[in-house]
Amino acid sequence: MENSNSLFEHFSFTVDRGQSPLRIDKYLMNFVENATRTKIQAAAKLGSIQVDGNVVKSNYKVKPGDKIKVLFEYPPHENLLLPENIDLDIVYEDDELVVVNKPAGMVVHPGHGNYSGTLINALIFHFENLPNNSSNRPGLVHRIDKETSGLLVIAKTEKAMIDLSEQFAKKTSTREYIALVWGNVNEDSGTINEYIGRNPKNRLQNIVFSGDDIEKGKPAITHYKVLNRYGYVTLVSCTLETGRTHQIRVHMKHIGHTIFNDSRYGGDLILKGTTFTKYKQFVDNCFKTLPRQALHAKTLGFKHPKTKQDLSFNSEIPEDIQQCIDKWESYAKHQL
Repeated sequence: MENSNSLFEHFSFTVDRGQSPLRIDKYLMNFVENATRTKIQAAAKLGSIQVDGNVVKSNYKVKPGDKIKVLFEYPPHENLLLPENIDLDIVYEDDELVVVNKPAGMVVHPGHGNYSGTLINALIFHFENLPNNSSNRPGLVHRIDKETSGLLVIAKTEKAMIDLSEQFAKKTSTREYIALVWGNVNEDSGTINEYIGRNPKNRLQNIVFSGDDIEKGKPAITHYKVLNRYGYVTLVSCTLETGRTHQIRVHMKHIGHTIFNDSRYGGDLILKGTTFTKYKQFVDNCFKTLPRQALHAKTLGFKHPKTKQDLSFNSEIPEDIQQCIDKWESYAKHQL
């Protein structure tokens, strides 16, 4: 493509060794969030999809080792950060940092399909001159998933960004999540020490890698503790030692306890219980009460970057999760 200098790279993938031949439009649907086949085909018509530097049509069959790039004449939207007047639930603030309680449904930073209404859009409206992290994202020390609610610390100065990022990297910060998971967790507490990496068949998911494939993942450690048992579901507290993408969601699924209503990992199906219609109606009702995964970042602890004082923050369990827990508690009592 002659004018490739004026094109901006939006996505780049290398096809996995074990990939069988598959049309590129179908392949990209598994790898690009919020993409539809129609959008991908339209991009191919514009000449925006390249394999090994050559423009391909949407019926091109991918093969192992192919280097796929999706290019457009405009920069990715996430590069264009606009301040937006969005209310923030600020738990704590001083000159160095802010702790916010993020609602479920809010994306932390702009990305494909989510260009506005993100936490960063709100932060740059409310706070001036936030320092960039290593990915050029203002203020962000760590992140939590869109449909996960809970506490996040934001750095307001370069010094705070460096210091807090180091605490997270050295695993000295403390992060506790509350999760409602499918099934009766046998042990009262335990540790999941399994490597996590991107699912080669679906980039929107992460999976556990072990054995010969272990090097495809990164070390991840989750400690869990049972808080309450409700028969077909269990309320657990999870403490992170590492902070991999979807870590709790992947680890809990791996031990057979997928997070309740976590659609990306199959938790939006009835994974435990009876086949009675009445039970199905009850679970569907719970899904309606809590239309997202039952996961909340409840507590957050770290050393203040300037004063070195130990800080610890706690947040209430959000209403949607609490209502869902109440339903299961009532259901479990009536089963006795």
